[in-house]
This record gives sequence, C-alpha cells and structure tokens, in this order.
Amino acid sequence: MIIANDLRRGVIIKVGGELYVVLGFQHVKPGKGGAFVKAKLRKIKKNITIEKTFRAGEKVEDIFIEKRKMQYLYNDGDNSVFMDLENYEQEIIPDELIEEEIQFLKEGQEADVSFHEGEIISVELPTFVELKVTHTEPGLKGDTATATFKPATIETGARIKVPLFVNEGDLLKIDTRTGEYIERL
Repeated sequence: MIIANDLRRGVIIKVGGELYVVLGFQHVKPGKGGAFVKAKLRKIKKNITIEKTFRAGEKVEDIFIEKRKMQYLYNDGDNSVFMDLENYEQEIIPDELIEEEIQFLKEGQEADVSFHEGEIISVELPTFVELKVTHTEPGLKGDTATATFKPATIETGARIKVPLFVNEGDLLKIDTRTGEYIERL
C-alpha cells in the first residue's frame, strides 16, 4: 500500500479491482477543507483514461511488477513480437495494449516489458530514440533556426512536428514520452 501523496507518473495501482497506470497527478490544497490528490489514470487492459480524486492520506494499493529487458522483433499486423534477452523466449503483445509506444518502435530496439502475475501489462521504451525521417516537405532556404514546425513521417510510420530545416533522411532524436522532436543528429 502507498499513500495517495506518494503517487508518481508510471506507478501502477489497483483501483476497484482494475489495474491503472498513473499518467499524471496534482496535489491540491484548497482554502477550505482537506488536501487531496487529483490523478489521471489509464486502465491497462482497455486503454481507457479516467480522472480519480484521492484524499491526501488515503491508502492506495500498488502492485508488484516484474520488469524484463526485451527486444522488439516485428509486427504481424495485430500484434507485436518481443524476445526476452535472457532466455530468448518470444512474447506476443496485442497492439492495442501498446498503442502509444508502437509509433516509436523499430526492429531490434530494446524495451522494458512489465509483467503482473505472469501477464504483460505494459511496455516502456527508452526516454529517447533515434529515428530517420522518411518523408517531409523540403524546408525553404534561410529557414534554419526558426521556431516554425512542419509535419514529418519517421521510419516507424509515426507523424511528428519538426523544424523547417529538417529534411528526408535526417536522423532525429525523439522523446518517446511526448513524441516531440529533440534534435537532429
């Protein structure tokens, strides 16, 4: 059990018999009444986001998570296949479970896969990944250091916003938590 005040992004908790991952939280101290914690939670199995309010001292059930380092092998259309780097066993993960993460996954990439009671509940990518731009409109001459952005497609098929000076074939550093461009490499 943990106290609601100790909730952090990424912590997995059990609420009403269902598993949720904490996406965000805010400690609120109103002028009148007791303090409380407002949390944004995502239901792990159904990918539904809810908001829940906890009293400041309320106890919340956290769960034991086993994490394993795994390598992404390929996608078969509806599922993604990962290989355990210790015993080389393969795990099939439905794409709807990793909807957000799949847009930054490329073959051979490593990720931390979380298990609860032998069942896969989440995939955590490295904070930053390096991906190549496969399509974007050419930048205009002289637009090399402005804060204007244009859409670009990266090698995994995801679309992100990039500065005007980024061209096809450029290697980019991308933040997997937000999907934002960090720098050109």
